[in-house]
Amino acid sequence: MLPSISLAQEIGLAVLLVAAFVWFTGLRHVREESRFAHPDPAAAEGLPVIPAQRGSAAHPMESVELTEAEKQAFAGLIRTISLT
Repeated sequence: MLPSISLAQEIGLAVLLVAAFVWFTGLRHVREESRFAHPDPAAAEGLPVIPAQRGSAAHPMESVELTEAEKQAFAGLIRTISLT
C-alpha cells in the first residue's frame, strides 16, 4: 500500500494497470496475427483488392447522354473548381 494515496486511488490505479496490460496483450496478438496472415506474397496476388472498372457501354442504365447545355455547364464547373 502506498501511504500517500487513498484506497479508492489504489484500486483505480490497479484497474488502470490491468486494462493497460490487457490492451497491450491484445494489440500484440493482433499484430502477430497480421504478420502471418499471408506467408506467401504470391498467394495474395490472385485476389483483386479493387474490382476492375467496366467500360462505359457495360449497361444502358449506367450511361447518360448529356445535352450541349449540360456539357457546357459541366465544363464551367470544372474550370471553377480548377481555379480554386
